[in-house]
Amino acid sequence: MKLPNSRRKFMAASVATGLFQIVPRHVLGGTNHTAPSDRLNIAGIGVGGQGGRIIRSAASHSNIVALCDVDHAYAARLLKKFPKAARYADYREMLDKQKDIDAVMIGTPDHTHAVISVAAMQAGKHVYCEKPLTREIHEARRVAQVAKGTGVATQLGIQRHAMEGPRLLNEWIAAGAIGEVREVEAWSTLSYYPFGHKKWSPAFPRRPAETPPVPDGLDWDAWIGPAAMRPYHSVYHPASWRAWWDFGTGMMGDRGVHTIDPIMWALQLGMPESVEATSTGLNPDTHPLTSIVTFRFPAREGRPPVKLTWYEGLRPPRPPELEDGRLFGGEQGGILFKGSKGMLMSDYTASSPRLIPEQKMREFMPNRPPKTIPRIEEGDHVLNWTKACKGQEKAGTDFEYGARITEICLLGNLAKRVNGLIRWDAENMRVTNNDEANRYVETDYRQGWSL
Repeated sequence: MKLPNSRRKFMAASVATGLFQIVPRHVLGGTNHTAPSDRLNIAGIGVGGQGGRIIRSAASHSNIVALCDVDHAYAARLLKKFPKAARYADYREMLDKQKDIDAVMIGTPDHTHAVISVAAMQAGKHVYCEKPLTREIHEARRVAQVAKGTGVATQLGIQRHAMEGPRLLNEWIAAGAIGEVREVEAWSTLSYYPFGHKKWSPAFPRRPAETPPVPDGLDWDAWIGPAAMRPYHSVYHPASWRAWWDFGTGMMGDRGVHTIDPIMWALQLGMPESVEATSTGLNPDTHPLTSIVTFRFPAREGRPPVKLTWYEGLRPPRPPELEDGRLFGGEQGGILFKGSKGMLMSDYTASSPRLIPEQKMREFMPNRPPKTIPRIEEGDHVLNWTKACKGQEKAGTDFEYGARITEICLLGNLAKRVNGLIRWDAENMRVTNNDEANRYVETDYRQGWSL
């Protein structure tokens, strides 16, 4: 299969773990910048939902100088909270006109993460982007490449990565608390599915036929961005876009990123060799209702191969070692590490790791290993990034790391779309056994958009 020119350009982007030097904005030049000790000037892009929440979390230690959203009505509450911030509907206009911006925080739908992140980094801005990093694999590679080339500080919004639980999980596994880990089960009992449209079958929802008028204040063309154009409908915006393949990455790109993060971190996983999925509720437009996705990772650096099974909209079988009456994982998801000497269970964020059965936990605690992984002040993911912008510490989930975890999750989505097995050639960024799956590694942008 001959690769398009745009894909060949980023074949060299690394998929291995690596560190790059973070260059503070003041080093990049320009007269409008902050010194490392000063408050950052931050702009928000996509601030009506989660984007507004991350902006609020930055406001205690940074200046919010600009806010950009294609729907000012949906973003009204956040805009009202920061009346002194300049307002925009187009991020390109904002980046071009407002030169006092040091950093941006992106909370737009998944399908615009890549184009906005690249534009901001190329403009010399530090970037915080909500997860997943991108909607497609080729975008993740490109975003990581630009981040490395520009040297700005970046952070993928996996907020729980900064907290205590994942660090304990890492330290306990590294100390051999459950022996050699060859199998992991992870799950979310939720799934993204656009229920609620009265004329659809709830089993197989498809695109709505109605074409209601675009609400006042919404720039629908800008919302669509690089995706293929389709008429406005409220089932896409606000809030439901993640259920649709053209705009979102489903539960794999949401809870999947949060859940696979501590697994990838603790076991030092690279790219899987193969991914296999079985799903229900398949159709060309929306993510499936339920899925079971099996990732197989090769042995690496003295560590054994790992089988990771992801259950979406489902729970895995309850382990017999878990006592009656105890919650299996968390209310909405969890992780179960299966080691040669025992099991380690947590909720989907790894916030409360516990050996099972509880007797093993009681025996382990008096001799638990020392804390060896640096802790983040107050477990604050946004503060960690703003310090990285000033050159004070390294961001925990920079775009090099974020691109790899995003790629793993997007490979799960590729397997879902073909409802079967795919074999992944990470070096050449292609599926080797299913050409249909390669269609989704890189799709064409709408005319007028590029990466």
